[in-house]
Amino acid sequence: MEISFTFSDYEYFKLLSLFLALMFPFFCSLLFFFPFIILAFSQSNKRKACKCVCSSSDLMARMMNGVGELMVVERERQQTVVASMMEQLVPEITTHVLSYLDYRSLCSLSMTNSSMRRAANDDNAWKTLYHKDFTTEQDGIRPGNGWKAYYAATRAIVNINHRFFDIIRERSIIQMGQLWLNADYVKCVHASGDIFTGYTRVIRSCQLAFNWELGIDFQIQDVSVRVMSDMAWVTMKAYIAMDHSGLNLTNVFEFHNGHWFLVHHHSSEMMFNDGELPPLLG
Repeated sequence: MEISFTFSDYEYFKLLSLFLALMFPFFCSLLFFFPFIILAFSQSNKRKACKCVCSSSDLMARMMNGVGELMVVERERQQTVVASMMEQLVPEITTHVLSYLDYRSLCSLSMTNSSMRRAANDDNAWKTLYHKDFTTEQDGIRPGNGWKAYYAATRAIVNINHRFFDIIRERSIIQMGQLWLNADYVKCVHASGDIFTGYTRVIRSCQLAFNWELGIDFQIQDVSVRVMSDMAWVTMKAYIAMDHSGLNLTNVFEFHNGHWFLVHHHSSEMMFNDGELPPLLG
């Protein structure tokens, strides 16, 4: 037995009307967005053709990953602009601009990009910084490895010399023993005139001073540093607040196995004229 089912004209009309009602919004939306689709497609082709930073697929992908990545891209763009501005400056102006930075800022600047690295590693910039932070006495020298390396070596000596006085304040004989070179030619000359030669005698004299004297708070001024390839010396003035006296000091260091060691210390009393007092100590 065959079962047949047919739509009446009225039911067919209702089905057709429903289909048209569903498709009409789709075609309207397609017509509305079609110009924007064409525009986006044309701009995409332009970006691929220009091969500049704005068309970089890597940068665009990072921009689409979120706001954080967008900030990274914007920061890179700003660094590129600053680097381009630095490249357009004449060397004299560049050196003058960099002279306002300290050594930490110069090192940070050199890690941004290649253009900034070239500017921050400029020998004249480090020479200017050296004279600003240390002394102008060595204007005539020509460091073999450049002023940046010479600045780094001088900074290391200044830090070690500062550590010498920290050890005296702390009265740490262990750290004092690590600071001196273990050799028989090291020498320590105290302000009293006593002279000690050899590592063992020098450290023993330090031990006696730490045991019998209170911690002395030196205030160091007029520091002058000279660094050679494997030797450096520091001259300075040290003032002692408790008895209003002053000392002329010299420390000599030698470079061994990648480290600087103290090999000679000389101190002598500073002579003042009648009625003359050392500088006020704060």
